[in-house]
Amino acid sequence: MKATEVPAIDGAYLFEPTPYADERGFFCRTFDSDVVRSVGLDPDAFVQDSLSRSARGVLRGLHLRSGDGEAKLVRCSYGRIFDVVVDLRKDSPTYRNVASFELSGETQVTLYVPAGCAHGFQALTQTADTAYRIDRPHDPAEDVTIAFDDPELAIPWPLPVTSMSRRDREAPSLAKALLHQES
Repeated sequence: MKATEVPAIDGAYLFEPTPYADERGFFCRTFDSDVVRSVGLDPDAFVQDSLSRSARGVLRGLHLRSGDGEAKLVRCSYGRIFDVVVDLRKDSPTYRNVASFELSGETQVTLYVPAGCAHGFQALTQTADTAYRIDRPHDPAEDVTIAFDDPELAIPWPLPVTSMSRRDREAPSLAKALLHQES
């Protein structure tokens, strides 16, 4: 497994496994504490694992946590997703940058999203399972949602949106979400 910095988002990393393939399929390590530690992250900080299943066109996000934020490791374990990170850390050299990735079950690449960054994704396949490893227990009172189609962000979502939660559908603009987060 190797770690690669994401230039557009300061502190973000892609963790690329080395799969072992044969006639049965493949095997790969999807988390390695030594590799995580090698880029300055505490592997023991992750306290919660979650999984979502989405159908083609489903969009989830853009989500952010207020307060101390939430760092996460995100991996598409089955299918393919278009994954997006927006840096909303005011003191970051990549503040307001947007980076997108295609994550897939074939590659099992894991994306590290630093605390203070918004995250969202769209399922590209009929079934897409997305695994999250999060560094703080979830507190719904800290949830912040930003409009997926905010013109300031201009995220090029690859498919028409087939479904999203009511919260995501009614999310405020980036400017309003940031204003609310500061108050």
